[in-house]
Amino acid sequence: MSKLGKIVSVLLFVCLIPLPVLAGDFDGTKPLLGATIKIFECTEDQGCSEVTLEDAGVPRFFIIDFNEKVIRPTKEMGIDKVSRIERMEHVDGKLILQGAEDGVEGVRDGVGWTIAISEETGKLILTASGEGVAFVAYGACTPQP
Repeated sequence: MSKLGKIVSVLLFVCLIPLPVLAGDFDGTKPLLGATIKIFECTEDQGCSEVTLEDAGVPRFFIIDFNEKVIRPTKEMGIDKVSRIERMEHVDGKLILQGAEDGVEGVRDGVGWTIAISEETGKLILTASGEGVAFVAYGACTPQP
């Protein structure tokens, strides 16, 4: 079989996998690798504008570990901050994760956050809000082996 024939065979096999099997990858039973794609910062005075991940202090890649109930940046990010998942619930085909962060010690920058992950596609939306500021981030997840 030619190289192209093998590729087509694999693609056909993947397309024939029933969606419920794929949907199980995003239900909180398997660890996920997440990627932040875009983030917006919102304030009452200035509205919302897109900011860089670095300016928002958000890692581009992170691991969601459901067994330990934590979200941590990948080692390549060089960030040590771990966020605890305090609540996890399934709502209308979404896996909802929630928590709160104190931020930098001595600075009033704490936030409450929610991540909604589509159990069908793995796409995610993060919202975080604090005193006078809110963030909305868009991203996606893929299952970890």
